[in-house]
Amino acid sequence: MQTTSAIQTDALTRAYATFIAVDKLTLSVAQGEIFGFLGHNGAGKTTTISMLTTLLLPTSGSAQVLGLDVVKQNLAVRQQVGYVPEQVRLYNDLTVEENLGYFAALSGVTNIPQRIQEVMTLLGHPEWRERRVGGLSKGMRQRIGIAQALLHQPSVLFLDEPSSGLDPEGKREIRELIGLLNREFGITIFMNTHELSEVTKICTSIGIMNHGHLVMADSLANVMAHFPDAASLEDVYLHYNEQQKAVVPA
Repeated sequence: MQTTSAIQTDALTRAYATFIAVDKLTLSVAQGEIFGFLGHNGAGKTTTISMLTTLLLPTSGSAQVLGLDVVKQNLAVRQQVGYVPEQVRLYNDLTVEENLGYFAALSGVTNIPQRIQEVMTLLGHPEWRERRVGGLSKGMRQRIGIAQALLHQPSVLFLDEPSSGLDPEGKREIRELIGLLNREFGITIFMNTHELSEVTKICTSIGIMNHGHLVMADSLANVMAHFPDAASLEDVYLHYNEQQKAVVPA
């Protein structure tokens, strides 16, 4: 029996006047994957996530999340996805519990106290509930952002640079949490990142963006098998970026 892709795009494009941020992106991500979306700053990664989460309208092309059209069925898409931006947006003067309660109400979550307890237990830090967000470290805020995105029990979770700016311990904790969400709850993860070391430790498949173009997408195992002489994923990444430069006119 054929299963629906978690994410499917067909010539998905976003242009700003004469600048094309994402150019005819055609991509498929299977359910249950941890997909690492790689690229330099300005490659089009965040723009892609913004379209897939219905925050930004495509200029042309189409995209579906769990078979739902991101334009025509945008409200249904929002019920199925969670999104954590690189800079987590929380209210500093409120406690963690107050923040989560506010966002849970906006998302139409029922039995809010129970759901807050569940996500805080999942994070492994239920004691943070009464702490004011303004006093939290970036790593703690990042985990609270993930908790917020999980309140309505999404099937697909979008993460924009989840490890950016974190110390090694913080990166490890985020990585372990992502693995837990995927392994125990079957959540498909779509993760924007430029940190290649994190990708090799957790992702099952990857795509590489370069100046708005998808230059490759495959399972991580296949990528490394095709480049047996590569010392690291960085070598593979640089190979595809150089290849893209060779085909794009100066």
